[in-house]
Amino acid sequence: MRSRSSLPYSETRQAKPRNRGQPDGLSCPHRPPCPGCPRFGERGIATAAHGALDELARVHGLPEIAVISGQTAGFRLRARLAIRGRLGSPKVGLFELGTHRVVHIPNCIVQHPLINRVAAIVRRALVDARVTSYSDTAHLGLARYLQVVVERSSQTAQVVIVANTATPAPLAACLDLIRERLGSELHSLWFNANRERSNTILGPDFHNWCGPAGVVEAFGGAAVHYPPGAFGQNNLDIAQDIIEHVRAQIPEGARVTDFYAGVGAIGLSVLARACEIRMNEVSPHSLHGLELGLAQLDSANRAKISVVPGPAGAARLAACGAQVVIADPPRKGLDAELIEYLSEQPPERFLYVSCGLESFLNDAAQLTSRGKLRLGALTAFNLLPFTEHVETVARFERV
Repeated sequence: MRSRSSLPYSETRQAKPRNRGQPDGLSCPHRPPCPGCPRFGERGIATAAHGALDELARVHGLPEIAVISGQTAGFRLRARLAIRGRLGSPKVGLFELGTHRVVHIPNCIVQHPLINRVAAIVRRALVDARVTSYSDTAHLGLARYLQVVVERSSQTAQVVIVANTATPAPLAACLDLIRERLGSELHSLWFNANRERSNTILGPDFHNWCGPAGVVEAFGGAAVHYPPGAFGQNNLDIAQDIIEHVRAQIPEGARVTDFYAGVGAIGLSVLARACEIRMNEVSPHSLHGLELGLAQLDSANRAKISVVPGPAGAARLAACGAQVVIADPPRKGLDAELIEYLSEQPPERFLYVSCGLESFLNDAAQLTSRGKLRLGALTAFNLLPFTEHVETVARFERV
């Protein structure tokens, strides 16, 4: 697990968020024009999001929402950075809004310090190996993106170089320099081919240059594996709070179905409380990570789990007979077929982990529209400080 930075970790469980992790004299050398923290320096979640959730709570007879917050520096353990610029002078950072101009951010304070060190080493390796940077206009040049994931337990970095080439051969010298210069701070090094003329960051295929198959994190005692193509949260301290919040609402011995399960961060964490769990996921990379996690279970726990691959809407019947259903969908919200099924044949308890406020508000209205589910609890998590984002966990109960 990731060690804390020197700044104190804090939680806020009051209706109005305070953030004791806010460092005094907070300043950023990259603003403007870096767009990464549009609410930089502001405490808690965005006012509009707080108001919308408080109004939802009021309509359903609930108290003002509690907001869980944490540290505001060094919390990002996962970053995707663009690589652009001239030969011998690449920039590694974020695009300015509405452009393909990269803001170089060597001293980003919200990223884990190891991410900044990796970015500096990768930039120097690109220069020394004379690797060209990608041009969006010409669709030429090699290095397109850098992905870095920090493993908390080892304090090492999983590094992915995304390039405009089908094979890693043109980057071999650069990759070897990165491996040598990162040394003991390197978890694993990967090449990803992305030759499409698009804004998609990762291509479908990864080549392992060195190191283990995935970063490993622990939630609820379970080992959770993240291959480089699998989705993962970048603020794992708050993600862990979310997982513990969900796990505490699983009755002992419950039959559980987990939709949009990813690599199993939530599902595997609740395994000790469940008598049976069905886990649904569509992404091949996340399913691979889930397989790695399942392979480490003892036979008794492995026997409790069945995996249902494919879109959640098509897999909706996996909820049949479940006492508790969990869903952690992407920003677009729940599949329409799943909403229809849950609102018509509700489980005893439905735990909805939302990363998209607008879709969540729409889904909540549909889930309760038939009068068979009611909203019983609502909590907000400041997963991405200084942004408009809010992570919401809602508990719906069968009427």
